[in-house]
Amino acid sequence: MLLSRALARWFPVPQLLVPRAAGVDITDASVKWLSFAPRGKGTRIASYGSEKLPGGIVERGNIKDTQALADVLKGIRKHEKFSFAHAALPEEDAYVFSMHVPPGSSRAQARAMIEFELEARVPIPPDQAVFDYDVVHGHDENGEEIAVSVFPRDLAEGYTEAFSKAGIELLSLEIEARSIARAVSQKGRDLTTLLVDCGSARTGVAILVHGIPIFTSTIDIGGQHLSKAVMDALSVSEEEAQVFKNEHGLVPHDPASKKALEALEQVAFSLADELGRHYRFWETRRSERNERSMPVERVFLLGGSANLKGFPEFIAGKVRAQTERPNVWRNAFSFDEYIPPIDFRTSFQYATAIGLALRSNR
Repeated sequence: MLLSRALARWFPVPQLLVPRAAGVDITDASVKWLSFAPRGKGTRIASYGSEKLPGGIVERGNIKDTQALADVLKGIRKHEKFSFAHAALPEEDAYVFSMHVPPGSSRAQARAMIEFELEARVPIPPDQAVFDYDVVHGHDENGEEIAVSVFPRDLAEGYTEAFSKAGIELLSLEIEARSIARAVSQKGRDLTTLLVDCGSARTGVAILVHGIPIFTSTIDIGGQHLSKAVMDALSVSEEEAQVFKNEHGLVPHDPASKKALEALEQVAFSLADELGRHYRFWETRRSERNERSMPVERVFLLGGSANLKGFPEFIAGKVRAQTERPNVWRNAFSFDEYIPPIDFRTSFQYATAIGLALRSNR
């Protein structure tokens, strides 16, 4: 049986008319959700929120207690009154690669060619894998380039089971970096981008070409490591450490905070070194056609720790590329027409949920 047919209920063929659904972002520490609704000729936020997850329910993106997660999702569904959702799968267990298919290939033909390549490309038996793909850009003399995301089947089944038990119809699953890219990529400005999603426990890294992730990785350094550095240096609470990171961060301001600054810099240097390693890997990478990769032209910082003061300048100095915190609403609405209820700092934490919810705005 073709794997693509077995996966139709998880990675469906895009449709012109789909139910309006919430974007649900599940991490080890929380569940975040957001949905849009029409507002005149534009869009507004219909609902959004975040709920902490007790430890042990989700670990490194893998669901360890399906019923407990379903109970949390069910509570959100009853309160927010949505029945359909799009969700993201974590990069930790993902395998992403690019390949070419002949111009004009149908979706079925492309999937059949991907299935043929799976065994050579990823360390998951084909009958235990699920996958989806995006077209990177139009065809050239080599054919049409596509980006393929592959996950273990049992990982995807864990997510579908949790949503099903919660009474929510899951319309799609995709890699987290694809969701974020949908929110922040600018149409008509296709710069090759290093996407850095600074989570609580880990940092997700992706290379976007024409707004599509064709390389992903994770770094085991996140916001909690930055917070702990400040807490230990200043003997303060986690909340106080968060304020210090956002208001002072990596910018020297007074002698009393020198110890905290040095502790922060030590963690930030470790993260920057890892980002630099990924940057250099990409710069020296060659494609399946032995062509040099397009150089990274910019870096996007997202996630809660993107708010660390001085962080963009710090990273820019390490990877030598323009570094910024992007507008996560750019593909949802204009600030001239609508001001969202989520403030600027908090918006970076909702990038995945926003990108997922935008699937219903097609």
